[in-house]
Amino acid sequence: MTCSPRVVIADDQALVRTGFRMILTADGIDVVAEATNGTEAVDAVRRTRPDVVLMDIRMPELDGLEATRHILTGTDHEPRVIILTTFDLDRYVYAALSAGAAGFLLKDTTPEQLVAAVRMVRSGDALLAPAITRRLVERFARNDSHTTAIHRDLAALTPRELEVLQLLARGLNNAELADHLHLSEATVKTHVARILAKLGLRDRVQAVIVAYQTGLVSPTGDDTTPPAADALP
Repeated sequence: MTCSPRVVIADDQALVRTGFRMILTADGIDVVAEATNGTEAVDAVRRTRPDVVLMDIRMPELDGLEATRHILTGTDHEPRVIILTTFDLDRYVYAALSAGAAGFLLKDTTPEQLVAAVRMVRSGDALLAPAITRRLVERFARNDSHTTAIHRDLAALTPRELEVLQLLARGLNNAELADHLHLSEATVKTHVARILAKLGLRDRVQAVIVAYQTGLVSPTGDDTTPPAADALP
């Protein structure tokens, strides 16, 4: 039986923290700590070792972006971080995704969506739908010199894996990838898992970012054409 997720909530607004705690605990999710700023969030994560962190992007002392970088760098415990923001497509959300966050939620999300998001990222999935991720990356990947870029050598990928990565970055989900490539969904999942492993990425969100940052996919639609993979499994 899978244990319930353990969560840290980091937000400088007491009302937000209280509301989220009530929603999560009512569904059997254990809130192990709360934090009012990024420094407290980092300390709380190190102390309680949660599965998921709900991280406000704008907080005093240390903002959510820097806190996420601290939490996901140089430690043997890397929880899944969900960024909380008031504004859709906030430029800082892209920076947080580049730093390793698993996705983002708007603060006016429904209780059902909040609970589903925590359980989803805890299981290893990325929170953003590929099309939404693509929209974020298209807007900021080429224009923000202040974000931490993810540099990866795509030479490690097979032609088929390059093709899967390109289609994934265009917003196709597993079912659509399977249909487009005439493969089973299980085979697609295997290809995606191998891409993430070879490039040292946490999830599909970072894979989309890599595809744009390396030029495999272009915001203008002038994509690099991967080698033909028709004969590959």
